[in-house]
Amino acid sequence: MTLRDIGKSVSNSVLKQVGRAASQMQENRPIPVDVLESDDAYLVVFDAPGATQSDVQVRYIDGAVEVRIDRFRQFYEDYEMRVPGRGMSLDGHAELPDDALVNAEDAKATLRKNGTLEIEIPKEEGETDDESVDTVTIAEPDDDEETEE
Repeated sequence: MTLRDIGKSVSNSVLKQVGRAASQMQENRPIPVDVLESDDAYLVVFDAPGATQSDVQVRYIDGAVEVRIDRFRQFYEDYEMRVPGRGMSLDGHAELPDDALVNAEDAKATLRKNGTLEIEIPKEEGETDDESVDTVTIAEPDDDEETEE
């Protein structure tokens, strides 16, 4: 083994460790989120880069939107993984205002091509069961609604 081979081996080991640390940091941080309100609905927007429709789970639990994204790495022929730096399992949480009355059953989630996940939850008049647990399905976005940045 030459000095060059030893240097390359040490370099590869360091890169892998740095990549794993970055991936774990990303997986332990919540997904960035915005909560917006209109007269008739709440819009919860998460960053979901690299996710596909089948990767995303959305639930409404006790006045909050819960998101779980389980991404998978795409493998590229003739390429070797040098730095596995992207988190594969990401979680997000967004609390709605305490006085929010919503109809979670009619919520609609849309995963955009630009990597955002939008969950629209209609408001409801009267009392709701705040203890409910509802799963929101991810809708296919209309082509004319797509935005690319």
